[in-house]
Amino acid sequence: MVIVRTWLLVAAERREFDGIRKRMGNAKQLAWQGAKFACEAQWQGDRWWMLANGPGEALVIEALKERKDVDGMISTGLCGALDPALRLGDVVVSGNAHIEARMGAHAQFVRGAVHSLDRVAVTAAEKRTLRNQTGATAVDMESAAIERKAAEWNIPYLCIRAVSDRAGDTLPLDFNRYRNARGDFSRTRIALAALARPFTVMPQLMEFDRNCRRAADALGDFLADCRF
Repeated sequence: MVIVRTWLLVAAERREFDGIRKRMGNAKQLAWQGAKFACEAQWQGDRWWMLANGPGEALVIEALKERKDVDGMISTGLCGALDPALRLGDVVVSGNAHIEARMGAHAQFVRGAVHSLDRVAVTAAEKRTLRNQTGATAVDMESAAIERKAAEWNIPYLCIRAVSDRAGDTLPLDFNRYRNARGDFSRTRIALAALARPFTVMPQLMEFDRNCRRAADALGDFLADCRF
């Protein structure tokens, strides 16, 4: 197979790549200084580099200090819906139109702006305020930093995100309270917080985890059908 182009896909967490990695089946570990996770796969004649270093702008920039020879950069992973019409697993796309035009004819997605915060939008009220203030379709924590880095490297940029929580959903915990000094979410502290309220928070947290898995699978299906 002849490799034609190299695409750099950047997410916050490794699990956000689970859907596409299952479909590719040929991903292998990639050495990448400053990143928590990196792998490489070949798909439809192209090379895909998948990179995750944690949530938020600072950790994105840390992993992308060194310019790489790539044909385009794609911000991907999960997002929260701001548009009330979005459902769990819906895919939101924004970015350069000339890349979008290469998507598979049968790929279903919503085109709209993704607004970035350096924190999790936890409540339905906060999402409603963000929607009114920005007009954005969805919210995440990394896309703006990735877009700026793509502009710095003078390469095309695309954002492809799948909805893990709807506009009307309030998350089971304020995850912002459980970030460590580096900026990562502490799974241990989140689990302890859930165990402290086993009949209320724990079931909601388990449901949110299932929704994240469903969204990652939907994202994998979509990316597998893309031709950038």
